[in-house]
Amino acid sequence: MKYLCQVWFEPATLEAMTDEEKGSLDRASLGYDDDLIASGHMVTAHALQSPKNAVTVRVRNDEMSVTDGPFAETKEQLGGFILIDAKDLNDAIRVAAGIPLAKLGSIEVRPIYDIPVHN
Repeated sequence: MKYLCQVWFEPATLEAMTDEEKGSLDRASLGYDDDLIASGHMVTAHALQSPKNAVTVRVRNDEMSVTDGPFAETKEQLGGFILIDAKDLNDAIRVAAGIPLAKLGSIEVRPIYDIPVHN
């Protein structure tokens, strides 16, 4: 079963890190990605740019609106995601706990919903 591991953290936490600390975190994150590839858990992973670079799209009454930035103001931001293939929720939780940013923020683990095909 596939699970989406959403990586959430407060930007101030990363902004307060030295370049050396950020480099160490990047190396640990890429190393963990390699471990997930080797174990067969990795489907894909990507870091996200700052919410400052985001737009929010809404369609109401067939009218589209686009707003700069994130939908809601929160202290934490979605910084990236890892889509994994795990045997069950406990396996997915174990994988999520190994994500280096789990030590600085939080990892939301959510099962992927397979949309049934109707013929």
